[in-house]
Amino acid sequence: MVKIYLDPGHGGTDPGAAGNGLQEKNVTLSIALKTRDILNRDYEGHSIRMSRTSDTTRSLTQRTNDANSWGADYFVSIHINAGGGTGYEDYIYNGSVSNNTLAYRDKVHAEIMKQVDFRNRGKKRANFHVLRESSMPAVLTENGFIDTVADANKLKSDAYLNRIATGHANGIAQSLGLKRKSGGGGNTYTVKSGDTLWSIAQAHNLTVQQLKNLNGLTNDTIYPGQVLIVSSGGAVYYTVKAGDTLWRISQQYNTTVNAIKSLNGLTSDIIQPGTRLRVK
Repeated sequence: MVKIYLDPGHGGTDPGAAGNGLQEKNVTLSIALKTRDILNRDYEGHSIRMSRTSDTTRSLTQRTNDANSWGADYFVSIHINAGGGTGYEDYIYNGSVSNNTLAYRDKVHAEIMKQVDFRNRGKKRANFHVLRESSMPAVLTENGFIDTVADANKLKSDAYLNRIATGHANGIAQSLGLKRKSGGGGNTYTVKSGDTLWSIAQAHNLTVQQLKNLNGLTNDTIYPGQVLIVSSGGAVYYTVKAGDTLWRISQQYNTTVNAIKSLNGLTSDIIQPGTRLRVK
């Protein structure tokens, strides 16, 4: 079983970049959680560990030490850019790297670019800590510019974050040779001109509300090229509310605390309001 380490950049006392009403730490966490959920829903033969699953502070050394001691096979660090540019780019270490590092990055880059309409800023190299100090192949993705209005507007869309996460998940799966789950897993549909939520829901035996819930949509607006999740693959998710505990959630869904922790790569019982957990 291969081990995937997902690293949502920044967190806690380190907000990362900010702009247009967004903080990097929140956007990276959302993308990483969605990536985890898509991988667990659609693929098999892997386990996932995350540097954080809520708004907590983790140093760069803590992140790489954790991944190294766990024996991860791939380290994926998710970030949002800043500095007035626009588009998507990714990085690997600018020193000596393995052939797998190069091949994995190529697959991740290609799959993300299939899903998003960000400008392609290319494949780059840098002396970043998480790339240099990780013992396994590692990539750092920069998903749009938080201080550029056009990019930030995309990052404010939960449906667009689903597209970014789908690209990450598919790229990671291709890199590591993960097998899709039998029965189709969680299928996606690319919106075409003239489509409505109602027509898509009817075609996939869903209600409009179920379709919106699968994709985190808060209104009925969709656009051509948007990638929608149209099957949950039987997975059940729950968004943590204030006062919730893992024990209370496990009782509500007739499961166990350990089962929920395993599904979500949790290493402690601490959960934060707003965190999306897979419960079955």
